[in-house]
Amino acid sequence: MAWYYILLIVLGGVAVALILRGIWENHALKRTHVAVASKKVPPMFEGYRIVQISDLHNARFGKGQKKLAALVGAAQPDLIVVTGDLIDKRRPGTGNALRFAELAVRIAPVCYVAGNHEAKSKEFPALQTALEKLGVRLLQNAALPLERKGERIVLTGLTDARFFTSDKKAFAEVSAQALRAFMPQDGAFTVLLAHRPELFSVYRAAGADLALCGHAHGGQFRIPFLGGLIAPDQGLFPKYSEGLYCEEGKYMVVSRGLGNSSVPIRLNNRPEVVCVTLHRGA
Repeated sequence: MAWYYILLIVLGGVAVALILRGIWENHALKRTHVAVASKKVPPMFEGYRIVQISDLHNARFGKGQKKLAALVGAAQPDLIVVTGDLIDKRRPGTGNALRFAELAVRIAPVCYVAGNHEAKSKEFPALQTALEKLGVRLLQNAALPLERKGERIVLTGLTDARFFTSDKKAFAEVSAQALRAFMPQDGAFTVLLAHRPELFSVYRAAGADLALCGHAHGGQFRIPFLGGLIAPDQGLFPKYSEGLYCEEGKYMVVSRGLGNSSVPIRLNNRPEVVCVTLHRGA
């Protein structure tokens, strides 16, 4: 057999293996634990657990979302947050999103900010109404104090800039202007729910001590030692694709998300539920 036939067979085998691996990874849920320490965290919030869900994109994990809900519940969260793209503009339907929300509110309080796919979907108004009926709190350019025995932190939510403009060059200014209207100025530890990690500098400037974001899908394909390959609005080898980042004393956690959108396969990039635990630092 000629060498090039052997090469084609090998390359074909590798391609098939990668496709099968990607199909498996699409549903291979895992839970990732992240610790964030700050001297601004009040003593009563030591060990406070926030479970983050992002970029579901209308995907399903287990019958009636029970697999996803079980992973969330096992983390014993004090709060569940959703950082956008529960639905997908390319795949109509809100059933998977609502089934997850119905189970999640039985575990802990749930707060939610919409992403760019909600902004581009005609289904979002109906989704918003249904989520509110289930008890999900939508934080659309709003702040919500969280209290424990007389101490508090503040949870805030930023409406995605795509709701207001399609000009990507304007996203940073639109977001900065919105943040100025509702971010607290009293020095309280502030957690910001925002869909886009590429605007981390905007969130820091607005006073967010911890931003929880999604949107990057983990870089879709993760290359050993190089990280994510490509992310929306960041391009090739994105700076912010997954995990914990700290700049200028401020933190950001970027979830790899759960579902897919235009690219249907993940590689070295399992869908995740993120559990963020707050600690009082020195």
